[in-house]
Amino acid sequence: MKRQYLLGIVLFLSILLVTVACQRGEERSVKEKKLIVITTLFPLFDFTRNITGNSATVSLLLPPGVEAHSFEPKAGDMVKINGADIIFYTGKYMEPWVEDILRGVDNKDLLVVDTSKGVTLAEGSDDHHHDRNPAKTAKHKEMDSHDHGRIDPHIWLDFDNARKMVDNIVSALITKDPANKGLYIRNAEAYKSKLDDLDRRFREGLSTCKKHTFVHGGHSAFNYLAKRYNLQYVSAYHGSPDSEPTPKQLIALKKTLKEHGVKFIYYEELITPRVSEVLARETGAKLLKLHGAHNVTREEFAKGISFLSIMEENLANLKVGLECQ
Repeated sequence: MKRQYLLGIVLFLSILLVTVACQRGEERSVKEKKLIVITTLFPLFDFTRNITGNSATVSLLLPPGVEAHSFEPKAGDMVKINGADIIFYTGKYMEPWVEDILRGVDNKDLLVVDTSKGVTLAEGSDDHHHDRNPAKTAKHKEMDSHDHGRIDPHIWLDFDNARKMVDNIVSALITKDPANKGLYIRNAEAYKSKLDDLDRRFREGLSTCKKHTFVHGGHSAFNYLAKRYNLQYVSAYHGSPDSEPTPKQLIALKKTLKEHGVKFIYYEELITPRVSEVLARETGAKLLKLHGAHNVTREEFAKGISFLSIMEENLANLKVGLECQ
């Protein structure tokens, strides 16, 4: 009888210990639970990880090495989004597929954030020549697709826009995780200070250049940058990087190179620079990379490349091509 009583006590204590352990495990798991954040493009990924630090799990939907304009979401991407707390995207002009894929998501708690909110979108010109006068602008004009001929969706290439994107990211993070509000605000302010510093270096570095025209053998992506620093920007074509310039456009580009004495032609990341190579071969110009920062290679991603380091390299290459002192 006594033995049965002792066995009962042991069993009771065992159950109690298991219950307490489970409760502690649940409490620990609640405490350690991090926000799951999905970002569509590399700039958003880099902004977000700088703001969250270790307080969130931030992932890039666009696989490193994949050109952003040719990206097609797969079923697995929908699963990732469905399991997230927040998804950040650049806007319907850059990622028109987002609205379609979200129709298949049943996570009612998912916070979908268009980070272009508050940004004035710039119109691209129709003649591939972006002059030094302020470009026309449009507030989210209705379009059915990512049409570079009318709207330039590469908003992150203007540091003021990048700041607004950071603010939109912070606001969403605080909505989902108010406990870390102070952390997010501090990190965001520190990051925006870095953006301001780089903006100042761009202004100073590009203020003493012999030339003010840069020719880009890729799609029209640098309207914001050209406008911000009072430069003339000539691109090979509008639309997707998979497009090809017409013979007439190539002739016009070669004429521009000759008229402005341009010695360097810029090419873009993650695609074969056929157009730039043809122009360089026919004009004797040299090649330099101008990185649009849509995405990065696998090697760059593994090494921890950042949006800031990409833009620093862009500044260095612009100073070479524009013959800045």
